[in-house]
Amino acid sequence: MPIKGLLAEPIGAKREATDPRELLQRMFQAAIEAAQPAHCIPAHLPEAPKGRLIVIGAGKASAAMARAVEDTWPGPLSGLVVTRYGYRVPCERIEIVEAAHPVPDAAGLAAAERIRALVSDLTPDDTVLCLISGGGSALLALPLDGITLEDKQFVSRELLRSGATISEMNCVRRHLSAIKGGRLAAACHPAKVVTLLISDVPGDNPCDIASGPTIGDPTTCDDALAIVRRYGIELPPNVRAVLETDRGESIKPRDSRLEGHEVRIIAAPQMALEAAAQVAREAGVTPHILGDSIEGEARDVGKVMAGLARQVAERGQPFKAPCVLISGGETTVTVRGKGCGGRNVEFLLSLGVALDGHPGVHALAGDTDGVDGQEEIAGAYLAPDSLERAWELGIRPKESLDDNDGHGFFGALGDSIVTGPTLTNVNDFRAILITDAAAVRPSPADARQRSARP
Repeated sequence: MPIKGLLAEPIGAKREATDPRELLQRMFQAAIEAAQPAHCIPAHLPEAPKGRLIVIGAGKASAAMARAVEDTWPGPLSGLVVTRYGYRVPCERIEIVEAAHPVPDAAGLAAAERIRALVSDLTPDDTVLCLISGGGSALLALPLDGITLEDKQFVSRELLRSGATISEMNCVRRHLSAIKGGRLAAACHPAKVVTLLISDVPGDNPCDIASGPTIGDPTTCDDALAIVRRYGIELPPNVRAVLETDRGESIKPRDSRLEGHEVRIIAAPQMALEAAAQVAREAGVTPHILGDSIEGEARDVGKVMAGLARQVAERGQPFKAPCVLISGGETTVTVRGKGCGGRNVEFLLSLGVALDGHPGVHALAGDTDGVDGQEEIAGAYLAPDSLERAWELGIRPKESLDDNDGHGFFGALGDSIVTGPTLTNVNDFRAILITDAAAVRPSPADARQRSARP
């Protein structure tokens, strides 16, 4: 059965965990819990304005962020935020709208139009509180004149399949949008704008979080065109014309309409990794955070991490077992097979193939928003016997990897991780647990037998 309901049991007092699977699950749970808006919002709310407080926002965490604002804000407020289908949280004064992710739909377009209209007649006495989290790029879809929703959907699908980084994808998106790349902040002028961000991007660059609707954009249409050429994306002629004629140029950081704008990152991947590390310490396992912004092809990162895990297990370098290697960031998947991708399961399957059943190495990888790629599955769990169990089912691990079918592979083993909507999003979580048993090297005969498997 898939691993379900990781959020059902809150993180509590110190517990001793000897089961690798349970420990990794609790670490993932702690990472998600650390980034919950209810914990992060209250300390960052602005002062009460002389005029109105208008709350707007977009992203997978935006509805939970709105609820946290309502629960904390003592005065009057109103507003509208758009979140992913299934991520709605009941609010009384802020309207919650749901739309599609990762490919935008008509509901997201309508929500973007309404949000822009909501801030179109404000005064200097008003304050706009903008709640932004990962996923907002698709959810807040408002194409520039001359570009249709169908055009945006096509470009989104091509970008998702291309292997482009999230920064590159969002650069292109900013220059095809009537609301991203600082345009929403410009629409709020002359009101004060306070943006609260939950970061899901490597490096926590504000203009890359949901493509920066209230953030000045230093990139240009030429940058977007260079990315399109780099990945061989064939744009519809009308879309290319927007970029080639500079009609897609975004709002720049020094634009006067952005003066006085406050930007605060209230939750980020590093916070989640540190929370997971604390769970490991309490279980008597030494954590090592390798980085919160690791990028690259998921299968390549998997191979590198496998090499590091082997060095720890067999040489005690650079760390001694038992330990857990923790990392975050956002890898990419260039989909060439018939599978649906999913960067966390692709990483994990690549890791498993490279480890080849190495004893004592367990791993978990998942997206903290609960959705890996386009599947309603957060990620998966890898055990030393995962490949063996797959072979017994007639599944060839290397062929599954070549087909970008990590979800199919781990689903067949019953090792998918299904959390449901987590109501936050601080990027990917990866943990590789190396136990004392891993210090025993596989025999040469065993190694040859496994490596002969497809």
